[in-house]
Amino acid sequence: QVQLQESGPGLVKPSQTLSLTCTVSGGSITTNENTWSWIRQSPGKGLEWVGYITTSGGTGYSPSLKSRTSITRDTSKNQFTLQLSSVTSEDTAVYYCARDPEGYDYWGQGTQVTVSS
Repeated sequence: QVQLQESGPGLVKPSQTLSLTCTVSGGSITTNENTWSWIRQSPGKGLEWVGYITTSGGTGYSPSLKSRTSITRDTSKNQFTLQLSSVTSEDTAVYYCARDPEGYDYWGQGTQVTVSS
């Protein structure tokens, strides 16, 4: 019964920071050796892995996005958050959070984020 739900603004202005939160229910983000990931999808690029945070709080990021990406967590709320700075129109995508014990088994429904002035 694990569920993930993305939340955050759907419109971000260029050069600003995209911030999305994934709220997890039915499972703890601090247990069971999972990684909790952000993935995005755009028509031109398809699915693209953005980064993850582990149950112990370690992080990893796509090399192409690493310099602009930060994933953090709030264990008291069972949430993890994506921050992507200095956004451009190329960051427009549907953003998903997902769980990855060994392949993504649970996904949020995705949230559209448009970068536009």
